[in-house]
Amino acid sequence: MPDKLNLTDAEWRERLSPEQYQILRQHGTERAFTGKYESNKATGVYMCAGCGAPLFSSATKYDSGSGWPSYTAPVEDEMVTEITDTSHGMVRTEVRCARCEGHLGHVFPDGPGETGLRYCINSASLDFQPKD
Repeated sequence: MPDKLNLTDAEWRERLSPEQYQILRQHGTERAFTGKYESNKATGVYMCAGCGAPLFSSATKYDSGSGWPSYTAPVEDEMVTEITDTSHGMVRTEVRCARCEGHLGHVFPDGPGETGLRYCINSASLDFQPKD
């Protein structure tokens, strides 16, 4: 488990763009097909935009057709936490960064491959570090 990053609301607002703050700290969602990483095909690692923790590898990224970057697994299970989300009249599993507890998106049991999972993640909650 990564060391926790605890900042005040004012510190988060200073650190993040308004869109990042709305998604990471207020559990928002960007509109489908608008995120900068939805179509990214480069090789590298997707990091938390809030704290820089490595979250997803391009090796697990795939085109789910959902309009959000989708992954079959995090880089390590302990890098994300999963929480039951009953908002919007449905039951879903929210995905958060384990280090800063920033909202990333949701995970669904309709993905491909061995995991059968689709981590549906907001681009604004991520930064991308290309492989050298």
